[in-house]
Amino acid sequence: MIKLSALDQSVAAEGRHQSDAIRQTVHLAQHCEKLGYHRFWVSEHHSHPSIVGTAPEVLMAAIATQTQRIRLGSAGVMLPHYAPLKVAEQFRVLDALAPGRIDLGVGRAPGSDGRTAQLLNPNRYASENFPQQVMELQAWVQGHPMPAGHPGHGVFAYPSGPTSPALWMLGSSDYGAQLAAHLGLPYAFAYFITDGQGADQALDIYRSTFRPSEKLARPHATVCVWALAADTEAEAWRLFESRARWRMDRNLGRIGPLLPPDQAPRPYSAAEQASLDSLRANAIVGDAQQVRTKLEALAGRLEVDELVIITWTHDASAQRRSYELLAQAFSLSPTAS
Repeated sequence: MIKLSALDQSVAAEGRHQSDAIRQTVHLAQHCEKLGYHRFWVSEHHSHPSIVGTAPEVLMAAIATQTQRIRLGSAGVMLPHYAPLKVAEQFRVLDALAPGRIDLGVGRAPGSDGRTAQLLNPNRYASENFPQQVMELQAWVQGHPMPAGHPGHGVFAYPSGPTSPALWMLGSSDYGAQLAAHLGLPYAFAYFITDGQGADQALDIYRSTFRPSEKLARPHATVCVWALAADTEAEAWRLFESRARWRMDRNLGRIGPLLPPDQAPRPYSAAEQASLDSLRANAIVGDAQQVRTKLEALAGRLEVDELVIITWTHDASAQRRSYELLAQAFSLSPTAS
C-alpha cells in the first residue's frame, strides 16, 4: 500500500491577501489529517511573490496546536541561512508541542534569489559548510554531545524529551542523495521541481551508497510530486490552467500570484506552446482514478512506498477537494472529527 502525504507551499492567489494563504495552509493540514494523510510538510521561501511561506517553524507550531495525529515537517529549512543550534532548538520546541510527530527536513538551496540569500546570511559561501551544518544539527537534535574541541562541546539544544525530531535530507540533485546516504538519513527528492529529471539516478545513488545510522537501518526515500484531481477530467484540466500560466510566466521571469483558471490562458509563442505541451503531457492531472493510476505507476518505477503530494489551485476548496478525492481513491483511513 502506498502512503500519501501532503506538501503545501502557501501559494498566493490573485484577489486575496497573502496572509490568507498562511491560514489556508493550517486549514489544509487539519483537512489532510481527517482524510488520513501520513505527513503534512510546509516549505520555506523568501521574497517570493508566489510562495509566501517564509517561516516553516512558525507555521508548524500553529498547525501542531490544531492537529493530533498527522506528522508535521519542514520541506525544508534552508540550513545555510541559519545556525544549526538555533534550528535544533526550534524543532525541539516543536517536538515538545507535538511529541513524536515532527520531521525536520533540511535543504541546501537558498529558497530565494542571491541578493535575498545574502541578506539572510551575509556569508556568501555558507552553503559550502552544509555537510558540517547537517552533522551538527543531527547531533543537537538527537541530544548527542559535541566532541571535545568542537566549539559546541558542552552545549545542548533544549527542551529535551522522550522523543526527538526526525531529520530528513531534501534535494533535487545527486548532492543531497549522496549526503543523505553518507549520514544515514531519510531522503526526499523534489520531483515537482525537476519535473522528474534526475529522480531515478538520485534514488539509485542514495540506495546503493546508504550507510546505516543510529536512527535508520535501511534506506528510506520518498518523492514530492505535483498532482491535481477533480471530479471530472475536464474540470481538473480547467483548474490546471492556473498552474500552466504560472509556469509559462515564470519562464519569462514574471512571478506573481496564481490567477483564476478562467483568467489564466493567454496567447503563447511557438516555443512557449511546445513547453506547455510538454508540461501537460507529463502532468499528473485528471479524475481521481486517472491520477491514482499515474501515481501508482510513478511509485512503482521509483520503488517508493510513500508519495508527498503538492497541489496548486487558485480556489482553496478545489485544492481540498483534490486531496479528498485522492484519499478516497487510495482508501486512506479517515480519522474522527
